This record gives sequence, C-alpha cells and structure tokens, in this order.
Amino acid sequence: MNQPMNDTKLIAACGLYCGSCRSLLSGKCPGCSGNEKASWCKIRSCCRGNVILSCAECNSYEDPKSCSNFDNIVSKIFGLVFNSDRAACVRAIRADGREKYAQRMATEKRQSLPRK
Repeated sequence: MNQPMNDTKLIAACGLYCGSCRSLLSGKCPGCSGNEKASWCKIRSCCRGNVILSCAECNSYEDPKSCSNFDNIVSKIFGLVFNSDRAACVRAIRADGREKYAQRMATEKRQSLPRK
C-alpha cells in the first residue's frame, strides 16, 4: 500500500482526510472531492452549493453539529462505525489551517480524529 499523501485537495467537505484512506491510496477511490458519484452526500452538496471547500469555511454555524446537513443520519453512522469525530476535524482545520491539518493527518496516517 502507498504511504499517506500530504495534499489539501484530499480534505473532504466534512473534514475527513482522504489522503490517508486505503481505498484512495490503492486507486479504488478518487477521494470525496473528486468522486462525482457521491451526489448522495449532503455535506458535499452543501459546500459545493455555497462555493466553499469544507464545513470549516462555513460561517453559518460555529459548531458544525448544529447544521442538519452536517449532523445527518449517514454522518452519525460513519462516526459510530469508524470512531470518527468529524466536528473535531472541522475545528482543527479552522484552528490550524488546511495545510497543517493535511500534514498532521498524513503524518499520523489518520482519516479522521477519533471520537472521545
């Protein structure tokens, strides 16, 4: 398997980091932002509609969990199954910037920050 990639383009709209994803690294997935089949994703659709890269750029909600697009049933299932705290990812992007976040996630080989 290839090593995680440090690339801000691999940050998904919800804050997940595709640059450490086994499916992307093995060539089975183009990543969330490049996956045109991911039209089912409310978060991705919302960000595209508002012409922003991720929820970290959204000024409508201080806490992403207050947004019905972000805190939907699919994201709750993903969070539970993958022990993922995407709201923490969004907060980290806001605090540190996209470059530092991508670098951190690639270095730590993480797709998400863990739920606490």
